[in-house]
Amino acid sequence: MSETVTDTTTSTDPWVRKARGATLRYRVMAWITGTLLLLLCVELILKYVFHANGVDASGTPNPVIGAWIAYAHGWIYVVYLVTVFDLWSKMRWRLGRLATMAAAGVVPVMSFVLERTVHAQALARIEAAGGARG
Repeated sequence: MSETVTDTTTSTDPWVRKARGATLRYRVMAWITGTLLLLLCVELILKYVFHANGVDASGTPNPVIGAWIAYAHGWIYVVYLVTVFDLWSKMRWRLGRLATMAAAGVVPVMSFVLERTVHAQALARIEAAGGARG
């Protein structure tokens, strides 16, 4: 006689799997967005406070690290907003949480702080739902 072993990863609730994926995507994008925002802040401080790299003939400050940082952060922030909305909708949090998570992408260091809180709360909710449903 052979025993059948049930695999817990395939028998979990689809919501749990989707919520875990959304949480991981949010976590990655929060770190990327926060890092690019810090680089952008360093660029602006060096450029406008310390006048590093000087100015061009028209008096416009030259980029220090590179103009690509502002563009990269802008586009990465859009992807971050998509992951924020995805996680928020899966967790069914209140509207204020969505606004706070969205603001974390434009306030320096806030994305790192909020990511820890959101990640812990999301995992607690997933574990609670996994135990109750699965």
